[in-house]
Amino acid sequence: MKALALTIVSLMFVAGNALAADGFLKVNANPGRAGVFVNGKYLGPSKNFGSIRKYTLPEGEHELRLSEPRYEDIVTKVKITAGKVTQVAETMKAVPLVGPPFGRLRIQGGTKYDAVYLNNRFYGHVDEFDNFAQGILLPPGEYLLRVEPLGGAKSEQKVAITANQNTNIKLK
Repeated sequence: MKALALTIVSLMFVAGNALAADGFLKVNANPGRAGVFVNGKYLGPSKNFGSIRKYTLPEGEHELRLSEPRYEDIVTKVKITAGKVTQVAETMKAVPLVGPPFGRLRIQGGTKYDAVYLNNRFYGHVDEFDNFAQGILLPPGEYLLRVEPLGGAKSEQKVAITANQNTNIKLK
């Protein structure tokens, strides 16, 4: 019985130390739809993790990238301290807009926060492009569309955008 109690106490100590090795990251980005990437992994839009939610990360230095297609990416290092919350606030700088003509790409299916990439550039998440009033305005041409669910398998396909036309893609 004594050995069992000692084992339980030891396991609680190890588990407590493992949790103590993690810290937390809160990101407040303007615009709030900017994608948050830590060490190259997409974690979701920044608006999800500003005030209430936070990312759990191992202690140490991590690369943080904020990406939104109408703004310049922000890439910085953040230091996470065990048991502490590191807060990052950034305002992104707008890039010059491209002129018309445009075609509109709509994406249906998938889940709300699946990451959307065009030609390997992050463009947002599926929920931003999935109804009749939404879409991505793009210059005419051919694009490689990649959709990556959080923690799931990605899908890729070529998409042709035509001026003044809607292109609807249904995800499986």
